[in-house]
Amino acid sequence: MANQKLEDQLSLALDTPVQMRERSGNLDTGYVPEENTWELIVKYNGNLDRLTGNIRVEPLIAGYAIVTIPENLIGAFSRMEEIEFIEKPKKLFPQVTAGLRASCFYSLLQPVSGTALSGRGVYIAILDSGIDYTDPLFRYADGTTKIAWLWDQGKQADAEKGERPPQGFFTGVEYSREMINANMQEDGERLTLDVTGHGTNVAKIAVQGAPGSELIVVKLDTARGTYPSTASLLRAFTYTAKKSQAENMPVAINLSYGNTYGAHDGSSLLERFIDNITEVGRNVICIGAGNEGASAGHFAGLLTENEIQRISFAMGAYERSFSLQVWKWYADQMDISIVSPAGECYLIRNQAAEGEAQQTVMEQTRLLIFSGRPQPYRMREEVYIDFIPVETYLNTGIWTIEITPRRVVNGELRLYMPSAVVRSENTRFLLPSPVLTLTIPSTAQKVITVGAYNAYVRSYAAFSGRGEAGSRRAENNKPDLAAPGVNIRIGEGESGALVSGTSYATPFVTAAAALLMEYGIVQGNDPFLYGEKVKAYLLAGARQLPGYDLWPNDQVGWGALCTSESLP
Repeated sequence: MANQKLEDQLSLALDTPVQMRERSGNLDTGYVPEENTWELIVKYNGNLDRLTGNIRVEPLIAGYAIVTIPENLIGAFSRMEEIEFIEKPKKLFPQVTAGLRASCFYSLLQPVSGTALSGRGVYIAILDSGIDYTDPLFRYADGTTKIAWLWDQGKQADAEKGERPPQGFFTGVEYSREMINANMQEDGERLTLDVTGHGTNVAKIAVQGAPGSELIVVKLDTARGTYPSTASLLRAFTYTAKKSQAENMPVAINLSYGNTYGAHDGSSLLERFIDNITEVGRNVICIGAGNEGASAGHFAGLLTENEIQRISFAMGAYERSFSLQVWKWYADQMDISIVSPAGECYLIRNQAAEGEAQQTVMEQTRLLIFSGRPQPYRMREEVYIDFIPVETYLNTGIWTIEITPRRVVNGELRLYMPSAVVRSENTRFLLPSPVLTLTIPSTAQKVITVGAYNAYVRSYAAFSGRGEAGSRRAENNKPDLAAPGVNIRIGEGESGALVSGTSYATPFVTAAAALLMEYGIVQGNDPFLYGEKVKAYLLAGARQLPGYDLWPNDQVGWGALCTSESLP
């Protein structure tokens, strides 16, 4: 039987030779080949103080830790009584200003009467690609910075320059307000750069909505690839929550990243961890719903007895890596086969094969397969299939997953491809399902999940991730609300860039949360106005868009953000 303390993808990675793992788009995330070590996300009880030597433990909160460990010790480590469950990191992908007017900010920022709100006394945390801290939007009138703390997770610390990681962490460099101001006065080499500009643009929207808020910025670690991992995200949340708690400051946290790996039901360690973080200090966490709604990367179906279901997908040209997740309920018994473009058929799963790794070659594509079981933190079963080219590219054409039911109790079936940003637009299901396309971790229950709409025509943006149509189940009653996310202008005049995506819808909601916390906590109107109470007020103030009979719904949740209507 497979080790039930290890998630399926980690089990498959450990069963796969290093050379083959490096060619996968997913299996090598978290692995450091030079040291033959893994960076793992661990849920534990008690403490891990007895671990010494070449095992490094970074405690986070609520029994979570990041553990860096040699590969040959993972088995013994997992057998420790303190260890409850282990996941490998996953890659995170970015979810790409008339919006302020559409979201009802101006009556609060420049009121005709009453008390103005600006976010003063509330931190806004941007967990992203970094920030251009020299931009005037992030500086006060006297030229000093609005950034209280900046942690570049991927930068090597230079002790001679006084650089060091934040207390309790081992990597990166933490910069204080004083260090940033000194650097800008010297006009010397930048302390840190935002290479993509994504984090800078997200922060620009947030500070225009809450210009009085100061910033905590975490540049997520991309030292080992183009995209950050979920391990770097867990560190960022822990750092932000502890920093704001230590300084007795409420904080609105913005995350505009996500991925498609998981059951999408709140069961992953990442989702559970973020729900725990909401209980550390006074915070509100806002996460973009992702841009997978129209990407054709998800299939949802319902099995019936004695009916074979064939789910076909196109593999576009020049794909170098690809993976597929099949999620089912344990009570449903079935055989699962895969058919290649040339018609080769391989039985990849039957009930007897659970908990086993398989490997086969079909045409010029090698398949690495792991059939899982339910696990202590997850009821659904997964069949995970990793496609690796024998030479350079995967076989182009139509692949088919063929499912033969043996016993159907629930029958619900979900299949997910990797995020659209890492696959060809021609790699897609032939009959995709736009529902249940929220990216993880926007599926965490206690966060505010933000979809996108077009404020110019007051309609849902088709790319925005969706929950389950007509559902009243808590796990799928998402997104919570929508904000402007189509053709948002960043910068002044015609020279400003136009951007679209839930990445840019989310900071509108983050800014609104900061204004509400200023009104409640800082101005003394309600010292308990944080967490899910802020969410409740934002949902109550949301404006319904035309064309919907059901509220909340799977596209825009409770409606479009209207900040002024959300004040109690």
